[in-house]
Amino acid sequence: MSWQQLSAANRVRSHATSWQELTDLRAVIARDLQDAAVAGLSADRRFATAYNAVLQLTKMVVACSGYRVVGQGHHQTTFEALELAMGPSIAASAVYFDTCRRKRNLVEYDLANVATETETEELLRQARQFAQVVEGWIARNHPALVP
Repeated sequence: MSWQQLSAANRVRSHATSWQELTDLRAVIARDLQDAAVAGLSADRRFATAYNAVLQLTKMVVACSGYRVVGQGHHQTTFEALELAMGPSIAASAVYFDTCRRKRNLVEYDLANVATETETEELLRQARQFAQVVEGWIARNHPALVP
């Protein structure tokens, strides 16, 4: 799928991001990465919180690319747009994060005790690594948006 196809399907809209928007998202990401590491919380809650950090990181990438995801299924569209924005080298991560999206939906809406500690720790590790990848991508491609 292309940006044009996503736009024609009303799944993304043109958007001009700002330094302030990214600063605000960075604060959400930092909070979620910290909260996802809190001992004593359920694996489900930590998983959902780590997932949200990844979602916000991806939202930053999409915003830097000149778009905002809209409409129903926006989490899925966000991960579809990730590869468009960053290229095929990120495809495996996009697939992994989309798999986590499905598990997060179960955790949030349908079931308890879905995420294991191992899955949660892996997502948290991937989220931290992805944060570094995203910040490096922004620095290379949008240096005016770097804090």
